[in-house]
Amino acid sequence: MTNRKKVYICFDYDQDKALKDLLVGQSCNKGSPFEIIDGSLHEAAPDKEWAEKARTRIKLADTVIVLLGHSTYRAPGVLKEVKIARELGKKVIQLVGYKDHKYTRVPQAGVLYCWTWDNLVKILGT
Repeated sequence: MTNRKKVYICFDYDQDKALKDLLVGQSCNKGSPFEIIDGSLHEAAPDKEWAEKARTRIKLADTVIVLLGHSTYRAPGVLKEVKIARELGKKVIQLVGYKDHKYTRVPQAGVLYCWTWDNLVKILGT
């Protein structure tokens, strides 16, 4: 598919890497309206170099998706990525990662959606 939206994913690396892997897998589906810009944070506390790398990747994105797990709202890397995305004027949305878990929205992280293929197509379709 041409003209696919570029998506930067924010997620709690320690708790929700499986969610990220699922979204990356969906981006590989035939007819997917999006592709992933991976800026995964592998450390618990990002350093200045990481923040600049994240900023560079977020600049390339059309949309920033926050994958919402039970503790995402307090993940330092996610909070910094959302702040960077807002500074850059990027569209930011939240996807509920686990339907059977309680969650708290990430502040300033945009509209909350249920994670379904139909919603992804609607939000990210060209």
